[in-house]
Amino acid sequence: MPLTLAEMGIPQVIKKIGGKDETKRFLEKLGFAAGGEVTVVSEISGNMIVSVKEARIAISKAMASRILV
Repeated sequence: MPLTLAEMGIPQVIKKIGGKDETKRFLEKLGFAAGGEVTVVSEISGNMIVSVKEARIAISKAMASRILV
């Protein structure tokens, strides 16, 4: 399921990063990689704040939908 459907506060394992190669590289540079752990911290007006590798990152809902958990 996409990260946008994940419950807040529950750690999820990233199974796949979808999208174009450029999008995949961008997300990997931010710390999103298959097998890694991500937690949704909050959702504010469609954008999401997630915790990945002990850092909090704000991403758009469109970007979050490309992250499959």
